[in-house]
Amino acid sequence: MATSEQSDAAEQRFDVADAAPVLLDTHGVVSGWSDGSERLLGYGAAEVTGRKVAELLLPQDAARIPALSERCRADGGWSGILTARHRDGHPVALMVRVAEAQLGPGSERWIALVAALAGAPGWEMSRSVLEQMATRSPLGIAIVDTNLRYVWSNDALAQFGGGPAQDRIGRRLADIQPGLDSQRLEAKMRQVLETGAPIAGYEQVGRVQSAPHRQCCHAMSFTRLNDDNGNPLGVYYTAMDITDRYLARQRLALLDRAGEHIGRSLDVVQTAQELADVAVPGLADFVAVDLLESVLEGAEPTAGPPSDSEMVTLRRAGHRSVRDGVPETLVRIGEAARYRPESPPVRVLTSGLSWYAEHVDPQDEDWTVADPGRPAASLIELGLHSMMIVPIRSRGITMGVTSFFRRDRPDPFDAEDLALAEEFVSRAAICVDNARRYTRERDAALVLQRSLLPSHLPEQNAVDVTACYRPADELTGLGGDWFDVIPLSGARVALVVGDVPGHGIDGAAAMGRLRTAVQTLADLDLPPEEVLAHLDDLVSRGAREDDARSAIQAVGSSCLYVVYDPVSGQCAMASSAHPPPALVTPDGTVSFPDLPVGPALGTGGLPFEAAEFRLAEGSVLALHTDGLLAVDPREPGRDPELDAGRERLRSVLELRAPSLDGLCVAVVDALVPARPNDDVALLMARTHRLGAGQVASWDLESDPAVVAEARRKVTRQLAAWGLDEFAYTTELVVSELVTNAIRYAAGPIRLRLIVERALICEVSDAGASAPHLRHPRATDEGGRGLFLVSQFSQRWGARYTLDGKVIWAEQSLTEQTDEPAAGTDVPTPQTTR
Repeated sequence: MATSEQSDAAEQRFDVADAAPVLLDTHGVVSGWSDGSERLLGYGAAEVTGRKVAELLLPQDAARIPALSERCRADGGWSGILTARHRDGHPVALMVRVAEAQLGPGSERWIALVAALAGAPGWEMSRSVLEQMATRSPLGIAIVDTNLRYVWSNDALAQFGGGPAQDRIGRRLADIQPGLDSQRLEAKMRQVLETGAPIAGYEQVGRVQSAPHRQCCHAMSFTRLNDDNGNPLGVYYTAMDITDRYLARQRLALLDRAGEHIGRSLDVVQTAQELADVAVPGLADFVAVDLLESVLEGAEPTAGPPSDSEMVTLRRAGHRSVRDGVPETLVRIGEAARYRPESPPVRVLTSGLSWYAEHVDPQDEDWTVADPGRPAASLIELGLHSMMIVPIRSRGITMGVTSFFRRDRPDPFDAEDLALAEEFVSRAAICVDNARRYTRERDAALVLQRSLLPSHLPEQNAVDVTACYRPADELTGLGGDWFDVIPLSGARVALVVGDVPGHGIDGAAAMGRLRTAVQTLADLDLPPEEVLAHLDDLVSRGAREDDARSAIQAVGSSCLYVVYDPVSGQCAMASSAHPPPALVTPDGTVSFPDLPVGPALGTGGLPFEAAEFRLAEGSVLALHTDGLLAVDPREPGRDPELDAGRERLRSVLELRAPSLDGLCVAVVDALVPARPNDDVALLMARTHRLGAGQVASWDLESDPAVVAEARRKVTRQLAAWGLDEFAYTTELVVSELVTNAIRYAAGPIRLRLIVERALICEVSDAGASAPHLRHPRATDEGGRGLFLVSQFSQRWGARYTLDGKVIWAEQSLTEQTDEPAAGTDVPTPQTTR
């Protein structure tokens, strides 16, 4: 019996032209036999005529004949598969179609059309069935000839525009659908005609006549049609509208692009510009991002409606257009964008709800408030026909608005476009808010950093100085390294460089505490080793008594303290776990002084020791933190040893840059990567010597009679220097200081005058007693000496030496100003000079 699969196959194809007719009477007896039937089964007409047709079939199918006969009478026919036995005995599967044949009145005859199933692809449908399949298909179907002119199309193709099928005959695609890229489509058809290889699933985007104001996407397939000899007759193609699927895919791609490109930095303006860049041209032809001024400054935006009743001012943070030069706007990046209070941008800003208009109303007034002298332009005049405005909201607060416009694309925005815009604007809002908060925190951190590092290097004549600072934390710009230049008494200067472990806020706070402590200790005019000893005590005590992180962070810090005297050229320095400075002599030789290195601050250990050197005028000291010599082990070919770092520093210092500033920058650029692993501070100082004519000194006896002689010597010296106007106050200061030395001290007394930026008067003696400033009552006969000195001097003090002490007083020779001297500015971190 024929299987159900065989029956299904028979339903697939039946070629009538190849079928052999067999005539049957009412009892199923063969009454007519054709030559085709003989070719199929091998029986001649004489052998078959008069026999029941069931005798020609296999037993399984022979048993079906009575039931099939009843079905033929009831339905007027039957079609299916039966298996016959060939004359030589092998079975033959047959496709059979039985139909009633009325040869005369009262007669019942049946004609069976028989075709071999073996090798046949299936049942050839009738023309009517094929026409139903083609004409009723929901797919647009068309056939073009070899000249690509329409010869047939179904009704479904008319849904895309271009008129009914009869209007297409003989016309080309460009004549039917001028909104499509007909050249590209016809190129695909020619490719199929030439190669015979079909093209399936080709996506064509364009505008069809049925929807001229929106872009549509169609999936098209092309197949070549051949005649019986294999020659091409034309191309058969199908078209299916997949616009919804295409737009959904485009929206997902746009969201992916937004996630990839928005928020790549922590800069508010750059993030806003990235938002505009992503939306053009994927969603809009022109996009503008306007933010509140407070957001750009990093401040917390205020909730609620704007208070200005006349206009609302935003700041343009980013925009993008499909056209060069952004001709749709008169507001440039960074400029104020002013809107009327009733305008849609302000309504969106105050309500926090999106708004869109498919078509711009020509009657609408201009939203913006033009600046004086700047022409106003309405949206219609700018060519904008459809718009959306979406609030930039995060944490329940609106920070600005994003405006989307269409100009060149004729299709207006719809609700799905608005939902898409809201989706990626909400993503961008998080990035904008993060950037705003980072801006606020970074600005606060930089204010802290500027308050901790010297805003400018103080004026003094002992050394020319310049500095560079590069933190490892590029986000905050904060680090634990520091440098300082501290003027001391006697025209001397202290040069300080330190390094606190760690980076960021904690490192900067610890650095600030140490720098303040060093400045306080420097005012005591202590030797370098004593300064470090006191600093070590402060760090140790702070770590024991204070749980603050900055105090603990200071433990393990390093510091280099250098004192240079321009009168003698003597330089004394001490180190707490800090590398010694590089010394460049006037002839360009670079060396590293043999300096005893003490323990890190707060760790205890051996006492600090100082080293002293005499420096020639024009020598350069390069004080630096260890980050300058540090080597990144990830960089191949770099020796991580300290000696190798020193050799690299030596090679750069030997270049002999024309200026100290240039040399400082050259060292940092050559040795420090753009993103260092450790903070780097470099302080460079070129030494000067005071000339012999700038210093005068006299040895005095311990006799009150020498006070008058001291005044006369001082008066003559001031006259020689052209400082007669300082004679009276200087005589008074000298009288008091010499008198105190004679009265309260012992040993030799020495008077010294130094003139540079200030007039310095020093009196040294062998006594160890400290001077005390007293405030005598009106009835007291004495005790006013140091009080008078303090009143007539800019500053005064005492320092101790191995032989005793020195009491000094300074009178300024220049007008005091808070402005830094030229060439002494120290800009804020990254690379600073």
